[in-house]
Amino acid sequence: MSDTSVKLSFTEKFGYGLGDLAANFVFQALMALQLDFYTKTFGLTAAQTSLMFLVVGLSSACFNPVMGVIADRTNTRWGRFRPWLLWTSVPFGVIGILTFTTPNFSPMGKLIYAWCTYLLLRLIYAANNVPYASLNGVMTDDPNERNSIATYRQMFANTAGFIVGSLAVPMVKFLGGNNSARGYQLTMGSFLALSVVFFLIAFAVSKERIQPDVRQKTSVARDLGDLVRNGPWITLFLVTVFYFTALLIRGNVMLPYFENCAGNRILFSWFNGFGLIALLIGVACSTALTKRIGKRMLFFVSMLLTGVLCIALFFIPATATVPIIGLEVLRQFAFGCSGPVLWSMMGDVADFGEWKTGRRATGTVTAAVVFALWVGVALGGAIAGWLLSLYGYQSDAVQTDHALLGIRLIASVYSGAAFLAAAVCLLFYGITMKLNMTISHDLTERRKGYSSPAS
Repeated sequence: MSDTSVKLSFTEKFGYGLGDLAANFVFQALMALQLDFYTKTFGLTAAQTSLMFLVVGLSSACFNPVMGVIADRTNTRWGRFRPWLLWTSVPFGVIGILTFTTPNFSPMGKLIYAWCTYLLLRLIYAANNVPYASLNGVMTDDPNERNSIATYRQMFANTAGFIVGSLAVPMVKFLGGNNSARGYQLTMGSFLALSVVFFLIAFAVSKERIQPDVRQKTSVARDLGDLVRNGPWITLFLVTVFYFTALLIRGNVMLPYFENCAGNRILFSWFNGFGLIALLIGVACSTALTKRIGKRMLFFVSMLLTGVLCIALFFIPATATVPIIGLEVLRQFAFGCSGPVLWSMMGDVADFGEWKTGRRATGTVTAAVVFALWVGVALGGAIAGWLLSLYGYQSDAVQTDHALLGIRLIASVYSGAAFLAAAVCLLFYGITMKLNMTISHDLTERRKGYSSPAS
């Protein structure tokens, strides 16, 4: 067995996965809490928040491809991607805490502060996460082993989702008392202190094994040209946009849903707790299912079921707690089965490009998909805020019937439609289970002549 196809140890997979636990303390907060934080605690309106999410989100998303190009051209004794986990760990923690800090400024001063810290957070996240995601594609070239690595990271990402979704709201209340601003600062400060430690562990235990052909000439234009001719990458780009748009539309409205429609804000934690346990079970089943039916089919079925189950929420009364939690358990299990597949596919489309062209640019390929991720995050967060404004939602006020209807539609029909759009896109993804194995075999044979692992 070649070094590039080596079976990774539990320690390396576990340690690498901790990096996603670290990043997702912030990412899960952005999905579930940022709209609530900025409108109810920080003091921005829903419209101001939506504009910030869209402008900062789209502009900072453009940094992801740039970061991919930079990472592909980083040369250190630790490799191309690993050192970025070391270099960005402390800045990530500091900027994250500042973002969830509410200063005693004038309304305009607070608005400027929010824009600046949110932009810095998004930039440092890209500088950290693009190289981290790229690591998956260069630790091994075995497709099944690559999915196993992605399963570990997804388990940890969803563990962060469980912690943030279940504990953040009670922690904000416990640590801040009647001062939610202090509660948010201390809660996110606790999470981000752990993030720094986990990033350092991920750096220490991971290893880059796949290297580009030493004869490959550096060319940004050529890398980008190869990218736009990579059909599976184009499909994965569109899938990723819809996937994260759906997540952010739904994630930003579930707290208002329980506070206003169900009448109990604390139920949000129970809802997330049971749902995320089911999500973790789904993630744990992913590798076995991909070996049986392939990544494309599993991802398609997952998105189809997730979209249908999202829409089904609209037909359940908001006060029917047990049926709502039961539906969420089913939805999260279906969604969780696809969790590792997206990240594993990033390495697969990089392999496809190398197989077709003889050139490899893992960072550029990964960054371009992560760019789609952040486009989805920006669109989803902005759409959620705009729809809430459109339906007349007002924070800290009794909601009108029209606003309550809007909250229910956003949580169900609108987010579900985005998941179904992702399912439709997957019908055009050209890397089948059989082709995936063929590519892996062919590239392993090619690399025997030029692969040299980083220590």
